[in-house]
Parts: sequence; C-alpha cells; structure tokens
Amino acid sequence: MRRIAKSTPCAALERAFEEGFAANPDGGCGIVPESSPTFPPVALHGFISASRLTMENDRSTLFPMNEITPNQTRENLLDTAEQLIYQSGIHATGIDLLVRTSGVARKSLYKYFGTKDELTLEALRRRDIRWMQWYRGEVDKAGSSGARLLALFSVLGDWFASEGFRGCAFINTAGETGDPQDPVRQLAKEHKQKLLDYVVELCEAHGIDDPQATGRQLLILIDGAITVALVMGDPGAADNAQCMARTLLAL
Repeated sequence: MRRIAKSTPCAALERAFEEGFAANPDGGCGIVPESSPTFPPVALHGFISASRLTMENDRSTLFPMNEITPNQTRENLLDTAEQLIYQSGIHATGIDLLVRTSGVARKSLYKYFGTKDELTLEALRRRDIRWMQWYRGEVDKAGSSGARLLALFSVLGDWFASEGFRGCAFINTAGETGDPQDPVRQLAKEHKQKLLDYVVELCEAHGIDDPQATGRQLLILIDGAITVALVMGDPGAADNAQCMARTLLAL
C-alpha cells in the first residue's frame, strides 16, 4: 500500500487521526466527548488545528459549510433594501441593484417577498421599529422629565452629525408617492403618529397643561430640524430647534 510522504499536509492529517484513535481506541471515528484529553495541535497548510475532533472545533458535522438559512437570506435582502432605499430612494432602487448588492438570487427575492413593493414595505416597517427603539432609548437616558423633552433635540443632533445621515426615511419615501393612500405614505403616517405619541407621553410626564397641542408643536420642530439638517447640511439645526423648544416649554 502506498504511504503518504511524511512532509505533506495529508500526512499531517493522517498523523492527527492516528493520534486520536490511539488515545481513544473505543471512541470510533465519531466526535469524541469534550472530556477527552487534548493533544498538541498539528499545522495544516499554515493553520493550527486540534488533533482531536470535538463538538466545538468541527462544526461541519452539525451544519454544512457555507450554509445560508432562509432567514439569513431574507434578512440580507431586508438589510440591503433598507440601506439602498435610505441612500437613494425607492425609485432608484431597482430589482437588478437589489440582487447585485445583496448577492441573493432574483428568484429568492420573489420567493420571500413576491414583489419589490412588498420588500420595500417590509424594510421600512423594520426601520420604523428600529428607529423608534433607538430614539426612545437615547432620549429616556435623560434624568428628568424636562431634560427628556430637551433631549428630543440633542439626540437628533448626534444623529445629524453621524456618517450616512440622509434625513428621515419616511419623509423621503412619502415624498416619492403621489397617492395619499399609497402603502408607503400610510406607513410614513404611522411612523409619525408613533413619534407624536411618544412626544405627547413626555409632555404628560412633565405635567404640561395641553400635552396634545404641545406635542404637535414639538413634532413640527423635530421634523423641521431633520429636514433643515438634510437640505442645508446643517447639524446645528437640532440646537436651533432645541432653543425654540426651551421657549415653548419655558425650560
């Protein structure tokens, strides 16, 4: 029987398995228990690999290499759609660009979402949830009810100065639709209603006499600051809006 040259990577692998079988004669050729003794690593093609196969170092026995689950494919499409739509808009984000950027097959896009419109809506729904969670989480860090009202604007200032800021995704996409009943326009309306509800909640916590009216006024300052920051390229729009809020709230 032809022997493998001792200097080749295959020979190193053969020695590794021989050592494994010698130390575990009753263990067969399967994955050995985690409690088995370990051995010095063996160099294979410049890498260091353990000489014993365990549940930790041989994941290929559990999942095929490079396997991508359906959920990962779906999330990849959503991530890509959200990024492209936020950067360039709905109409500039075609199927070819989505497929090319995500690396996902065209048939997979149609399998999970049916149409580009459905993918767009799902990506925007997910952004709505994530953005509101982020915004509330940052504003709620302020120590008092008055400080939280002012933080509505200081948090925006940090966002305006961040890399990749492109304004409000919902104002932007709503502007691409002419029909007030368009699902994208309706989703934008729902997003702004959630934002208004949160601002009213903060006004109520501060004991403002008419929290609904004051909340609507603050919402105009918030969206006005977002728009000015985008169009004028002025992150200081958040500070200006906060100054107006101080006057409005007597803070």
